[in-house]
Amino acid sequence: MLLSTNQIFKQAYQHYGIAAFNVFNAEQVWAVFSGASKCNMPVIIQITPAARNYLSSEVLIQCIKATETKFPKVDYSIHLDHGNLEHCYNAIHSGHYKSVMIDASHETFSENVRITREVVNLAHQKGIAVEAELGILSGIEDHLDIDSGSARYTDPDQAKEFVKLTQCDSLAIAVGTSHGAYKFIGAQGLQLGILTKIHQQLPGFPLVLHGASSVPYAEIERINRAGGLLKESAKGIQKKELLQAIKLGVCKINIATDIRLLWTRVHREFFKETPELFDMVVPGKKFMSELESFVVEKCTGLIINEL
Repeated sequence: MLLSTNQIFKQAYQHYGIAAFNVFNAEQVWAVFSGASKCNMPVIIQITPAARNYLSSEVLIQCIKATETKFPKVDYSIHLDHGNLEHCYNAIHSGHYKSVMIDASHETFSENVRITREVVNLAHQKGIAVEAELGILSGIEDHLDIDSGSARYTDPDQAKEFVKLTQCDSLAIAVGTSHGAYKFIGAQGLQLGILTKIHQQLPGFPLVLHGASSVPYAEIERINRAGGLLKESAKGIQKKELLQAIKLGVCKINIATDIRLLWTRVHREFFKETPELFDMVVPGKKFMSELESFVVEKCTGLIINEL
């Protein structure tokens, strides 16, 4: 069932995290629904500007709606990830999205407030939730390319003021993660002290963690053994840290890099081990099966009673 993120967050808050998966094609959409169906957990399906340019938003939306008919018991929401004003307006007027993210985090505080408030005013008229961002994550993902020197943590006092001024429904915060396969500079991990202060300023308010893939070392090793050249220092967020973050108000956990690593490993090993084959269906089926298992593992691993 298609739900708003507000409905999903209300049920999940401090009980479990909601995995939000970035999708680009039918295989990914199918595997996310199938995995969610198997573990009976809600999911958020995210479409980024890069995905809209790759396959078009309309095609992806229809793919999602068609797949929903095969898994009617799955609770899910469709979310625009990292949109600008144009993306948000388009998504809101399309009538297909249940939430949009306006990313004006690179602007000044006052300009971020102004732009976010503009999106909130329009979206709320249509019953659509708005995610905003305060603070800047470094890293590379889709159209984003932010060096570590430009990254900055979210200020807890500003977070409270920002939410009050914009009336956004959830807030993506910068507490040490980054986009892409290299989540942390050094080994400092998630800044739980900052997250604690933000939670204290915004009790009961849903927070969002971008760049939340785990980047398993075993996947990096297998990719490199099959011809890849990924840095073995790649590091993501550990399960224990995610569970601690969920206790501190994080409701939405964005996952993109882990899906890409899985796709890369499956296809690199396929071409290395069976160079005589050329049928896309063979690695495609394997990828969907493994992504389905990953979705089950990720969703069930975000339940707070496991901490």
